[in-house]
Amino acid sequence: MVWLSARWKLLIMVVPTLAFFTIFVVYPVFYSLYYSLTDFIGFGTAQFVGLANYSTLFTDPLFWTSLRNTAIILVMSVLVLIPLSFLLAILMRRQFRGARILRALVFAPGIIAPILVGLIWVFILDPKFGLVNALLSAAGVASPPIWIGGSALGPISIAIVFIWSTLGFAMTIFYAGLQLLPPDVMEASALDGASRFQQTRYVTIPMMRETFAITTVLVITNVFKIFELVYQLTGGGPIHKSETLVSYMYFITFTSQQYGPGMAFAVIITILGAIVSVGYLFLLRGRRGVNA
Repeated sequence: MVWLSARWKLLIMVVPTLAFFTIFVVYPVFYSLYYSLTDFIGFGTAQFVGLANYSTLFTDPLFWTSLRNTAIILVMSVLVLIPLSFLLAILMRRQFRGARILRALVFAPGIIAPILVGLIWVFILDPKFGLVNALLSAAGVASPPIWIGGSALGPISIAIVFIWSTLGFAMTIFYAGLQLLPPDVMEASALDGASRFQQTRYVTIPMMRETFAITTVLVITNVFKIFELVYQLTGGGPIHKSETLVSYMYFITFTSQQYGPGMAFAVIITILGAIVSVGYLFLLRGRRGVNA
């Protein structure tokens, strides 16, 4: 390897990763895009049908229901998960007895498989034998809410479970970002008489814009991939009222065996996720330019 130039060494290291990315990411994207324009049913010859599959989806009311549910989960996750995980990271940064154990406990839900997370929360949110409604009934509530299995609170319940399972992961990113802040800046602001709130508002948050951006984009992309929680908590019911984009795509593709519309659904999910993520980054960049 000594005789190889630096460029060839870099190429040798990059090629395996590039090949893996091409086979498992780029190829499936183009594969889905091609079959979304056909009447493919899983076997046989696929006939080109143009945008008919997309037209079918856009006229399907359940597609808009799944889009609305995903939007509810997305808004709740961004508005609750991001600030809460940041505040927890600030709390965990302080040195107190049991801090390491508490950090591990907060992060623990993030390493549990989503299907098991859903199973755990079934025993908490189930309207008949769940822990929450049992406590509400014991407190005298005559008609406890139908958290899962109803048509109203299903997306909100899924959002709560998603926030719980992702909180430790987001907190860890913020905690790492806080550790990288230069201590002399914080000391200078303290000497200038800034309170902890003022330090957080005017020093810490502006210096962690990139961390906020990364965390928010990761949360957005994870919301667009929610499937196991829906499958375990509600199964998409009742009558598909709690479906998310991915869970309804799974139903169309593998349960109904409509592979063409299913592939079109996958393409739409990819485009929506990219639009929301890139749009947020451009919005953040625009605000940075205004503040500058």
